[in-house]
Amino acid sequence: MIGSSASYYREGGKQYKILIRLKKDDRTNLDDILDLSVVNSKNEHIVLRNVVSTEMREGPFELERKDQERIITVEGNFVGRDLGSVISDAREQLQNVPVPRDFAIIFGGDYEEQQKAFRELLLGFVLAIVLVYLVMAGQFESFIDPFVILFSIPVALIGIVTLMLLTGTIFSMQAFIGCIMLAGIVVNNAILLVDYTNQLRYKHGMEMIEAVCTAGARRLRPILMTTSTTVLGLLPLSFGLGEGGETQAPLARVVIGGLLSSTVITLILIPVIYSIFEQKIRKKKA
Repeated sequence: MIGSSASYYREGGKQYKILIRLKKDDRTNLDDILDLSVVNSKNEHIVLRNVVSTEMREGPFELERKDQERIITVEGNFVGRDLGSVISDAREQLQNVPVPRDFAIIFGGDYEEQQKAFRELLLGFVLAIVLVYLVMAGQFESFIDPFVILFSIPVALIGIVTLMLLTGTIFSMQAFIGCIMLAGIVVNNAILLVDYTNQLRYKHGMEMIEAVCTAGARRLRPILMTTSTTVLGLLPLSFGLGEGGETQAPLARVVIGGLLSSTVITLILIPVIYSIFEQKIRKKKA
């Protein structure tokens, strides 16, 4: 139904829109419009039918513009699927649709807002890593040790992807927020290892290899304790129980998966990378 909205009519708990428009006879009488007069450049009144030609065709009842360009909006709803897969299928089908010159097909609405939010979250993720590095550089009074510790962040991706595939979780905005949280959580275990290794080397005079092995053995229990407490604390949230629980579950699953894989790999990877960097520094000094 087309017309100007005047008010709403409520009956039986339902609401109906009241539209105002001309009678059908008035709406379909083209002669009344053609009898109107227009003023030309010489300030003369000319009947409209003398300067225009008419043809009955179907056309849009509403014209929309965005950024001074005319647009046609096609809307749709979907149930039981994620937005990304729906857009992917739509793009695949639209490849067979010929697009005229100076025309373009653009996906907007929720998809446009989602892409904008992902770009902002990606910037937040990069800033989180930079800030974590700067804080560690100030505490360690070194640029090498914090760089070694940052290697524990990429290995968290293994656990994230694995757990998301096993649970059928979609990478949503909540999952992205979980990745940003991981940037500050997964480095804790590596900090324990590197800091205690430096203490053994510079305060107790141990050799590098002996200090690395000793730090790994003595800091194994604290690392497992900190990881297990975080994982167990997020475990109930990862089940997605209760109303709205599925919305927050991806965040918990991302953190749990990334933390588990990072903890296991960090115990092996960080000592190896630490040894490699220290050996290169020794050679340069020598």
